[in-house]
Amino acid sequence: MSFPAYLAADAGLIQTRIDQAFADLPDQPVIHAMRYACAGGKRLRGFLTLESARMLGIAPATSIAAATAVECLHAYSLVHDDLPAMDNDSLRRGQPTVHVKWDDATAILAGDALQTLAFDLLTDPALGTPEIRLKLIAGLAKASGAQGMVLGQALDIAAESATTPLTLDEITALQAGKTGALIRFATEAGAILAEQNPRPLRAYATALGLAFQIADDILDVTGDAAIAGKRLQKDAAAGKATFVSLLGLDAARARAKSLVSEACDHIAPYGASAQNLIDCARFTIARES
Repeated sequence: MSFPAYLAADAGLIQTRIDQAFADLPDQPVIHAMRYACAGGKRLRGFLTLESARMLGIAPATSIAAATAVECLHAYSLVHDDLPAMDNDSLRRGQPTVHVKWDDATAILAGDALQTLAFDLLTDPALGTPEIRLKLIAGLAKASGAQGMVLGQALDIAAESATTPLTLDEITALQAGKTGALIRFATEAGAILAEQNPRPLRAYATALGLAFQIADDILDVTGDAAIAGKRLQKDAAAGKATFVSLLGLDAARARAKSLVSEACDHIAPYGASAQNLIDCARFTIARES
C-alpha cells in the first residue's frame, strides 16, 4: 500500500470515531460548526498517533481515541486561528472558515467545544489503564496550552507588531510551540500507549515538526492557493520573518530535507515497522497543501 493510501485509511478510521463522538450531540448550529471544522484535511497528526502506536505493537482499536483527540484539538486551533482577531482568514481546506460560514461567536464556541471534546476522548477506557489515560491528558494539556501551542500563537501575534523581525532562533522557538508541540504529542502518544521510552519518537517528531513548518513557509511563497485550500503569501504581506525570508528559498528547502533525514535516523532502529513514519516525514516536505 502506498503512503497516501495509508494516510487515507487512517483518516477514515479517525472520521468514523469523530462520527461516533458526535452521534449523541444535539442538532444545534454550534454542533454543525464543530462537524464542519473537523471535516477534510490530511489528518496527519492523528496519523502520527496511530502509526507510532502501531509501530510499537498497539492496534488502532486501542489508539483511535487518542488520534481523534489530537485531530479535534487541531481543528479547534484552526477555528480560533482563523478568527478576525487572530489571523483573519476566510478560507480553510478550500472552504469558508467557520466564522465566515456562521459567525464569530459560533466559531469561538465551536472551537471551545472541540477542545473539551479532545480531553473527553482521552478518558476512553479503551486507551488503557487510568495511569496511561492521565499521561495522555497531561501531555495534550502541556502541548496545547501555555507551554506549547497557545504560547507559540501568542508569540506569532506579537511578532506581527514587533519593531524588528524575529531572528532564526526566535522563529524556531516560536514554531516549536505553535506547530511542533502538537506534532510531538501526537507522536509520543504511541509510546505512552505502549508504555515505552518516548525519546526516539520525541526526537523524530521534533525534527519533523520543524521540517513541517519550513515546508509551510515554502508553500506560502511558492504554492498554489487553489491546491493548498487557503490564502497564501500572507506572511510576506504582513512583513513577518519566516524561514524562507531569513534563509532564502534554496537554503530553506535544504534545511527541511536535512531535518527529514534526521527524523528518519531517529527511528531507523525500529526497522521495517517504522516505514510508515519514515514515509510520513518524506511526505511532509513533498506535499502541496
